[in-house]
Amino acid sequence: MLSPSRKELVSLNLLEQGRGYTNGKQWRRQSCWRKWKQLSRLQRSLILFITVLLLICGIATYPSLTEHWKGFSDRALREEEEPKKDSDLKPFAQELPKPPGLILPEPPSERKASHKRGPPLLQNRQQKKGNASSVLLAEGKPEPKNPEKEDGKPVVSWRGAMIEADQATDPAARENKDKAEAEAEVENTSLLEPESVRLEAVREAFRHAWKGYKEFAWGHDELKPLSKTYGEWFGLGLTLIDSLDTMWILDLKEEFEEAKKWIASELSFNKNVDVNLFESTIRILGGLLSTHHLTGDALFLEKAIDIGTRLMPAFNTPSKIPYSDVNIGAGTAHPPRWTSDSTVAEVTSIQLEFRELSHVTQDPRYQMAVNEVMKRVHKLEGKQDGLVPMFINTNNGQFTHLGVFTLGARADSYYEYLLKQWIQGGKKETELLEDYLQAMEGVKKHLLGHSSPSGLAFVGELSHGHFSSKMDHLVCFLPGTLALGHHHGLPAEHLELAKQLMEGCYQMYVQMETGLSPEIVHFNTHQGSTSDIDVKLADRHNLLRPETVESLFYLYRFTKDRKYQRWGWEILQNFNKYTRVPTGGYTSINNVRDPEYPSPRDKMESFFLGETLKYLYLLFSDNPDLISLDKYVFNTEAHPLPIWPQEAGEAV
Repeated sequence: MLSPSRKELVSLNLLEQGRGYTNGKQWRRQSCWRKWKQLSRLQRSLILFITVLLLICGIATYPSLTEHWKGFSDRALREEEEPKKDSDLKPFAQELPKPPGLILPEPPSERKASHKRGPPLLQNRQQKKGNASSVLLAEGKPEPKNPEKEDGKPVVSWRGAMIEADQATDPAARENKDKAEAEAEVENTSLLEPESVRLEAVREAFRHAWKGYKEFAWGHDELKPLSKTYGEWFGLGLTLIDSLDTMWILDLKEEFEEAKKWIASELSFNKNVDVNLFESTIRILGGLLSTHHLTGDALFLEKAIDIGTRLMPAFNTPSKIPYSDVNIGAGTAHPPRWTSDSTVAEVTSIQLEFRELSHVTQDPRYQMAVNEVMKRVHKLEGKQDGLVPMFINTNNGQFTHLGVFTLGARADSYYEYLLKQWIQGGKKETELLEDYLQAMEGVKKHLLGHSSPSGLAFVGELSHGHFSSKMDHLVCFLPGTLALGHHHGLPAEHLELAKQLMEGCYQMYVQMETGLSPEIVHFNTHQGSTSDIDVKLADRHNLLRPETVESLFYLYRFTKDRKYQRWGWEILQNFNKYTRVPTGGYTSINNVRDPEYPSPRDKMESFFLGETLKYLYLLFSDNPDLISLDKYVFNTEAHPLPIWPQEAGEAV
């Protein structure tokens, strides 16, 4: 029997013999640790520093290596699949989509992930769900290239810097400039449906709206598509009259003949009813005069003379500034019950129509009345660098509510009609042109702003020296008006400003979850803002307004840049997706920020047919002679009126 010391010795010897086989890794770790501890503190610090440095370098180079190997793998995969593509896949151009009128919204659970669209640095749209503006990408079509590089013209950066296209590339790239531009144009065009598909989509939308109006609101002012009834404003068939020239331009002959029959047999202005001078002039008088010129039918001129004559009592005021309301049956006029003021836009945006009525009838009284208004406004004090206040008193003829300036509601079309009267009259009325040019300088000096972070150009408001970044959707008429002025010989900077403002108006659509613009937005101007546009809860409604597609039409007609057609196509798709009522008609909505439930308002404004769809049709047409802008000028309700021959000058 072994002694205790012997047992301990045997046990120790067995552990040492088995160490190389049962615990080698542990022994090596202990050995390395002893060696590490034997190093000086400086040596250990250097080793740690080098190790960390190598780790950082490895992390920094990992993505590029990954992309390199990924690109290599992708190329190999494409080479393997190339034969299959050539034999099995159809050409992209043969896959024609259905018109947007047939596009139905996907159930919320089935919607595809959204894709951001828009110009560089402007892809700020935060979509909760997929919407129609991302249909192209969702279908696998290529994303458009930078639209600012699609032409060879100078690129205007959003920070205001001018960069020549030739300076932005190296010599090798400049040699291939023409080829790159051609490829960009092909790709840009491929994102659009063929012209025939686009035009038919607008016709289909009009027929759908007309179906609801004919079935539920025939002969009345407005359709309420959800309740399948009608709304009355003047009781004069506003939607029908407002739509006459649209049907003629869209070549909807059957619908036009239906409407003409109603005009001939049912329309009577001998009614004891108050009508708004401005609205009845631009919609009814303008619509009838336009249809007369397009068709040559005397029926429409006869009705135009009737309504024009019945509106004349509005001018019987001490100041010659017209009252806002007229009883067309009694022949009396009055201001609103709560004030003796009229809005500046109302009294200065009836000139095209009454001037044309004198021109076609050779009766000078209509033009004399509206010319007197313009002469008095021209001389008034209270302007600021051509900008005018929003209200004018019908008793003393003076501006009221001084110090507040906007290009939105109550003032907008004053500026539009300065230019268009000058064009209509053969460019001979220099006072009108001078007032317009001065006003545009005032806009640039006092109202033009740029958002943060993307530098979007917008037109705000000025109240007693305080600038507000509030902008009505109504202001989006301005890019088109500026472009029209440039087309008729005004400075090139007007067109450049038009392009920049057009981007801002487009973003008012793109950055909303439904792809439709709200009525009013506020642009963020503070550095550090994360989004360019804010919308207050009370301003989130969309009334199917035309101003943005109107300006898109002008910009495309004058620049031929197809991005404007693409933007209009997106807007039409979103109208179809969020405002179309299955039983007929379209409805305005309360909330453009909620694609799940945009909260329909149950009202289709007459200008949706009179303006919005008309401008979309003209935008999608590649025929510059379809309502030539060298022969016609549009009133503020999109009714084209003839430009007078140069030798005619003023009508009277």
